[in-house]
Amino acid sequence: MSSTPAPSSPANDLLLRALRREAVERPPVWMMRQAGRYLPQYRAVRAKSDFLTMCRTPELAVEVTLQPLDLVGVDAAIIFSDILVIPEAMGMHLTLDEGIGPQFPSPLRSLKDLDQLHAVDPQEHLKYVLDALKLARREIDGKVPLIGFAGSPWTLAAYMVEGKGTKQFAVAKRMLYENPEMAHALLGKIADAVGEYLVAQVGAGAQVVQLFESWAGALGPEEFRTFALPYLARCAQKAREAGVPVIVFAPGAGWALAEIAAATNADAIGVDWHTSPMDARRQLDPFRVAMQGNLDPCALYGPPAEIRRRTHAMIRAFGPIGHIANLGHGILPDVSPDHARAFIDAVKEWKWTEEEIAAAQRQTAAWTNELAGAR
Repeated sequence: MSSTPAPSSPANDLLLRALRREAVERPPVWMMRQAGRYLPQYRAVRAKSDFLTMCRTPELAVEVTLQPLDLVGVDAAIIFSDILVIPEAMGMHLTLDEGIGPQFPSPLRSLKDLDQLHAVDPQEHLKYVLDALKLARREIDGKVPLIGFAGSPWTLAAYMVEGKGTKQFAVAKRMLYENPEMAHALLGKIADAVGEYLVAQVGAGAQVVQLFESWAGALGPEEFRTFALPYLARCAQKAREAGVPVIVFAPGAGWALAEIAAATNADAIGVDWHTSPMDARRQLDPFRVAMQGNLDPCALYGPPAEIRRRTHAMIRAFGPIGHIANLGHGILPDVSPDHARAFIDAVKEWKWTEEEIAAAQRQTAAWTNELAGAR
């Protein structure tokens, strides 16, 4: 089993190899929100600048992007930014106050509001993110892959119509039932913007991109299939044109993993902590798609020995082919950095045997044949 990277690959190419479903000696590991408030070093930067200023200042964004590489030892960097930069780039005013969260003071409530949105030119309206990616890629200097990301259309539309994050997104969902024409028009505009944005991120240096459908769980199956999945698929397919792996994460839609894989043709599907690894494997292995996840973020509150036990159980359940170790959602801000390191270290000490890899390959082949027979 060779670990020698291709000339254009980072020195640590575990993530890229796992995304290609190649046999790896251990899963790669990174954490959603890994550049965040759980790190004292992040809070020191944040104390001098507000969140949106950090996002819009490439030097600050890159500083916190790189922190987890040395401080917790992850196998990939993800650019520091926010999913709501797209609605802002479309012309909406975004505020983010400490303790309140992101808000759009003038949410979309009518077709007239929708008409005020403009197309997004990433090179013009989101240049600060692209500059941060270019700088981060230079600073990483080939050590690990750099991940770019964007929010998916339904999730962004929910914020844009609601005006803020809520538990039910009742105002946004009301639009789906009362004015589906407006909903589809809005989702289409967002999908075009997100797709072009992801392609631009790859041009600026992203080696992997991830789509976050963060509010998939707010929708029932019919609404998800009508208002979320088609537009998520449009973004993913556009991003794939840029030639790098695409990861799709739709927490709350664990029942739809196979549908998401089929519609998006993504290289990897994120698995939330509500979904068992075995259920994810049964849905996804026949599609020969990688899986990312899915330790409960609250497990990091436990003692290091318990974190290690749970992490090893997760790795074994997913198996050695096409698994990226991650949390089942973003790391929580009050988690101890020592416990985050315990999670990373537990992954790094794992080692698959050749026999275990061969057995997993046989199981995948059996599921593939089973699926083919069902068709």
